[in-house]
Formats: sequence, structure tokens, C-alpha cells
Amino acid sequence: MPTPSRPCLFVTGAAAGIGRAVAERFLLAGWFVGAYDVDEAGLRTLQQGFGADQCHVARLDVTAVEDWQAALAGFVQATAGQLDVLFNNAGVAVTGPFESGELARHHRLIDINLKGVVNGCHAAALHLRRTPGSRVINMCSASALYGQPDLASYSATKAAVRSLTEALDIEWQRHGVRVVDVLPLFVNTAMVADEVSRMKTVQTLGVRLGPDDVADAVWRLANMAASRMPVHTHVGWQTKVFALLSKLSPAFMNRMVTARMAGY
Repeated sequence: MPTPSRPCLFVTGAAAGIGRAVAERFLLAGWFVGAYDVDEAGLRTLQQGFGADQCHVARLDVTAVEDWQAALAGFVQATAGQLDVLFNNAGVAVTGPFESGELARHHRLIDINLKGVVNGCHAAALHLRRTPGSRVINMCSASALYGQPDLASYSATKAAVRSLTEALDIEWQRHGVRVVDVLPLFVNTAMVADEVSRMKTVQTLGVRLGPDDVADAVWRLANMAASRMPVHTHVGWQTKVFALLSKLSPAFMNRMVTARMAGY
């Protein structure tokens, strides 16, 4: 059984991409990891590489409250109730002109990217409160800094996740639970290759981050003293520059730069 000397991570969207990189980063460091996704085959290969005594896996559709309840029940049974870090990572994208995307796809994106995070935070709240020093790390995006053309609904959900993170970090301070997020620009994952790579912004800025870059940021936040954790962690120099400019530049300048990069 995991003990306080063996901390525990619960990560969604863990079968591939950023979630997989984060799971592997923590597993290699000796953490007990609960890895969840709708891709059960991908989860099985992860567990086979590390063993069931170190890695608990199960199917989790983050839009389904009952899936969250079942996944958390299995996780806390394996960890004797301990939940040190919840990493809300699962996400999808819809790219291109807003009206060209089927409305059902936009709705599904909102359900996964935003409602999935709300579901996770709500379902895990009691377990987090019972674990001293626990924290939630939400997967956000540089697209939350200013609404991105051809990525409108995705950008909107990430801005909402950013606001949710800020609010819960204030609310849950009375419970000793920190809530923070990570904001990378484009990351070399299947989602970017399949959905996002055709965007003019990607062609302009390039893809300069890999899943391991985000995993390193999550690892630092998971092991940092709670009092030193920033609410927002901008991953990569490009994101840091854009975050600084968004604070210092007037609104019309931010709008113009965003439009130019996107080819509008």
C-alpha cells in the first residue's frame, strides 16, 4: 500500500501525450500513479511497463460523473484514502473557423475541457481535503491569455479553466489545498499534429515544446512548497513572453498581434 512517504498522483488523459509523459515522470520517481483515460489499450501498456503495484489504471470519461466516482473509489482504495496531486489533463480541440465546426463537436469539447475539470475537482474535493499538502494542477493553455481565432471554443474553455483555478485556489486555502495550472503554447502531441497543425498561428510560431516539458513543470509544482507555488505557470519562453506582453500591452495591441499571427 502507498504510504505518506510514497505520494500519489491521479491523472486524466493518461494514455498518450502530456498525460502519459506526466504519469511516466512520476512513476519513474517512485510515486503511486492512478492513470485514467477512455483509451484502455494505451493505459494497459502503461501499467504493463511499471506494474499494478505502482500504477492503477481504469477507464474514465471525464464528462461522466459516475465514471469519476468509480475511478476515485478504486484509487483511494489502493492508496488508503490518500490523494496528493490531481492533474486534470484530458482535453480535445476543434480548429478552423468557428461556424465550420459541427455544433456537437463544440459541445463535446466544452464537456471534456471544462465540465471534465469541474467534475474532477468536485468529485475529488473530499479526498484532497483529507490529504495534507494536497494540490490540484489543471491543464490550461496559452490560448487562455487572449481568445485565439480558429481555436475559439478551445480557447474559451481554457480561459474558463484559468478562472476556475484562481477561484478555487482562494476558496480551498481554508482546507490547505492549492489549485494551480500550467499554460504551455503548442505541444508536440497527436492532438496538435492532427487538429492544430494546420493553423496559421502554428505555422508562424512553430511547435517548440514536447510533452516532457509540460511534465517537468507539473513535477516541479507537485514537489514545490505550497506557499511558493504560483497560481499560473507559463511553460516555455514563448508563453512567458506572450503572458508578459498581454499584461503590458494595451488591448488593441494584443488583439492586433493575435489577429496577425492567425492570418486575419
